[in-house]
Amino acid sequence: MCGIAGWANLENKPSQNHSETVLHSMCERMKHRGPDSEGLWLDESVALGMRRLSIIDLHTGEQPVYSEDKQIVVVMNGELYNFREIRQDLKKRGHRFETNTDTEILPHLYEEYGEAMLEHINGMFAFALWDKNKRKLLIARDRFGEKPLYYGVFDGKLIFASEPKVLLENPAVKAEINTDALRQYLSFDYVPAPASIYKNINKLPAAHLLTLENGEVKTRRYWNLSWQKNGGNPCESRGVDFDALTDVRVSALSFENTATDLRELLADAVRMRLVSDVPLGILLSGGVDSSSVAAFATQFSTEKVKTFSIGFEEDSFDESKYARQVAEHLSTEHYEDKLSVETAADLISEIGTWLDEPMSDGSLIPTFLLSRFVRKYVTVALGGDGGDEIFAGYPMYFGHKMARVYDRLPSFLRSGLIEPIVNNLPVSTKNLSFDYKAKRFVAAAKYDVVTRHHSWFGSFSIDAQRDLLSKEVLAQTSSDIYADAKNLLKICDAANEIEQMQFLDMNFYLAEDILTKVDRASMAVSLEVRAPFLDPRVAQFAASLPLEYKLKGSKGKYILKKAVEPLLPRNILQRPKKGFGIPIAEWLKGRLNPLMHDLLAPDRLKNQGLFDAEFVQKLIKEHETGAASHHKQLWTLLVFQLWYENFMPVSNSSENTQ
Repeated sequence: MCGIAGWANLENKPSQNHSETVLHSMCERMKHRGPDSEGLWLDESVALGMRRLSIIDLHTGEQPVYSEDKQIVVVMNGELYNFREIRQDLKKRGHRFETNTDTEILPHLYEEYGEAMLEHINGMFAFALWDKNKRKLLIARDRFGEKPLYYGVFDGKLIFASEPKVLLENPAVKAEINTDALRQYLSFDYVPAPASIYKNINKLPAAHLLTLENGEVKTRRYWNLSWQKNGGNPCESRGVDFDALTDVRVSALSFENTATDLRELLADAVRMRLVSDVPLGILLSGGVDSSSVAAFATQFSTEKVKTFSIGFEEDSFDESKYARQVAEHLSTEHYEDKLSVETAADLISEIGTWLDEPMSDGSLIPTFLLSRFVRKYVTVALGGDGGDEIFAGYPMYFGHKMARVYDRLPSFLRSGLIEPIVNNLPVSTKNLSFDYKAKRFVAAAKYDVVTRHHSWFGSFSIDAQRDLLSKEVLAQTSSDIYADAKNLLKICDAANEIEQMQFLDMNFYLAEDILTKVDRASMAVSLEVRAPFLDPRVAQFAASLPLEYKLKGSKGKYILKKAVEPLLPRNILQRPKKGFGIPIAEWLKGRLNPLMHDLLAPDRLKNQGLFDAEFVQKLIKEHETGAASHHKQLWTLLVFQLWYENFMPVSNSSENTQ
């Protein structure tokens, strides 16, 4: 695990700032991602750098790594879980290895298969490979986007890095705001790939390959899920025949047999991710996903499994008692920390200094605190991320079923009776309260399915942005905020809208919110987090199953719960989804109130030129008086302002936000 950075000239000739000093400066900016060592390599027009967090092959696993003839150079961030099997196969084909690190299989795979090398690896990764003979650069990101990769073309160079602030260390890169991306952030609570909040800096989307050859930069998708029964075989692994498992779906064997096959596949995915030369543990929330990972880990670990959870003082946000119950059931060595209002609130300004792209997912704070707590004991942790997207666990999926029913009601009944009743429900600040969910449901019901889905998730609808944004920003940006999402559906072969929304969530919410949050929070404290549910075999198997196996009535993750039923307490399987939230609504009235008034002060907003100061003050007043709960919208603006204060030049104003 580490961070990577570098550049390649578009033309094969020297350029400005092509020096080891600049490369070292970029790598130093991400020392938190890899505190153990640094690796640098340069030739006349290419530079590759990395910071290393030692996980596999502690003594000889330094990077960059090379082919036997040193003509192929690679740096990688991540882990390749099937590297031992691939290594053995490559040895049989005549390749020689100098280390035991997983990264070293990449130059040899490239020699053997070229760009098709990506079909053979199962892991989380972002890597850069330079082919000296062809003068060709390859940059790839893993299938679900567990590891980040940002890039841009500046001063005749393609510059890339694991984090935006690392790019900003290069003198050629300037920090300017992308106002179209600002509108996406306000809608999604994050900026979906391929854009970033920075003008001219892009994200390489999950499952994409970038090539630079003959001065031309190209990107293409190298893998995709299929919802058809004969979906592709993304990668094989020891002891698991993916095609045979897919055939279970094809031959329509019983639901129980399918659940058994899923249990075996998940068990193998966890087994592969337990490989480590350093201490390892499990992030345990007490939900089905993380509890399942913990249960499988106990089957394969040769010593007592360590589990970690974090609790909250506010009861409606606290899940620690469920984590304790699972830990007792599995007989793990359990560690627990408690999150106080003071601790969390004090962290917010600190997070703003390293969160180099705004993301208003409130669970970033407890994720960071949990990561910091876990890092005291272990260097690697497994989590349950991906289960909700793959097995239809979010309430919004059932919400689309309800929306179809709601759409069939007479309009006079919706607008004249139901909506007034819902909008006048008493305001509650409890976690996922009924009034919060009901109000968001009716507010988004009028939209098309893509807009509706993301309006349920996000903070500011298209209509609300017309009130929020300044006239200048509205005039210079596109209102077609969901165009990329709608275009992405063109490559999705799912037949129904719920599975189509799952596909969008895997490519947008999972990749650019959930996984980015986990990557930033864990890497800020040098902790590696692995996600067994994102084994491509698990995802492809789940996608090939009938929708009713995943969403049965209002019950999401139906087959997953059946698969792990023998392993977990019954009440853990039956409890409703809660989420990893924090009491932002109360904090904005209390501990965070001064910070909110400072960062969203009318004079500050007017000078900034992005938001309508009067509308923001209206949101604040209604929230403080209890007339409405605008905590989600205000938190989204607060996080943006923290980012803006830390990463935009002081002179930045509405004049240079074009």
